[in-house]
Amino acid sequence: MNFRPGRVREEPEINLVPLIDVMMVILIFLMITTTYSKYTELQINLPTADAEKQPERSNEIAIGVDAAGQYQINKVAVMFTDIDTLAASLRQAAGTQKDPVIVISADAQASHQSVVRVMEAARVAGYAQLTFTTQASANK
Repeated sequence: MNFRPGRVREEPEINLVPLIDVMMVILIFLMITTTYSKYTELQINLPTADAEKQPERSNEIAIGVDAAGQYQINKVAVMFTDIDTLAASLRQAAGTQKDPVIVISADAQASHQSVVRVMEAARVAGYAQLTFTTQASANK
């Protein structure tokens, strides 16, 4: 039913300007209140372990990493050339053990990259059980 003949019906329109203004205010507010942390300013205090000494396991491979980035597998020095050779040394040290536990003893001054290489070599060799040694805290 057309009660007003001849009158053109206006189409409703949505005014986007107020919506854009509100969105800009919200965006500016979020940009101002968000904190951005810089990784170079991170200060990390690594925890010390107060756990009791674990008993010796027969299926573990001890890997030592010194501050200079040199490796020892079961107290035998190993030269690092690439990940595959380190993985082969791990397989050789494991012998017939099915899934040995890799115990990483890294010097506090050893580079992070040196430890990651050992972890990557263990993955390439197919060993999933990794653990790290720590020393007891001095104030005990």
